[in-house]
Amino acid sequence: MIGKLTGILSEKNPPQVVVDCGGVGYEVQVPMSSFYNLPGVGDKVSLLTHFVVREDAQILYGFGTAPERAAFRELIKISGVGPRTALSVLSGMAVAELAQAVTLQESGRLIKVPGIGKKTAERLLLELKGKLGGDLGATSAPVSDAHADILQALLALGYSDKEAAAALKSLPTEVGVSEGIKLALRALAR
Repeated sequence: MIGKLTGILSEKNPPQVVVDCGGVGYEVQVPMSSFYNLPGVGDKVSLLTHFVVREDAQILYGFGTAPERAAFRELIKISGVGPRTALSVLSGMAVAELAQAVTLQESGRLIKVPGIGKKTAERLLLELKGKLGGDLGATSAPVSDAHADILQALLALGYSDKEAAAALKSLPTEVGVSEGIKLALRALAR
């Protein structure tokens, strides 16, 4: 099993890179989140890897961080989700965003990822519930039902994930749904 590669980055062709390790070039598929954080060609690079052996291919997947690799491994355990789909999910959203979407059961965030439909998004949320937690970048503070409802309301009103999350941070922890929506809208209007 190949768990980590350290060597010289010799090629970058998204989503594939080639890492030269002592004269042997390893082709590695990486999510775009890792790809954007890679050094330039000719520089030293270190990637955590996951090796997939199939009947017709042997494919190496690389990740810049341990939480990315852990999320990838959780995703490919789900029936009907292969490495290519898992890579697409991690390319479309950060691990922290994925963990938050699972915590809040927000299928809308996953549907935005190319190749993920409504049914697949709902299955991912169901299967990942309880598996993606604080160790993968989820918020450490427990999210109340009221905060989840307020977030859903703001997203339904057309606010972006970032705007809605920023508005939620300004709310008291024990706020009710209707009062929380009013306060969040006031904060967003500023």
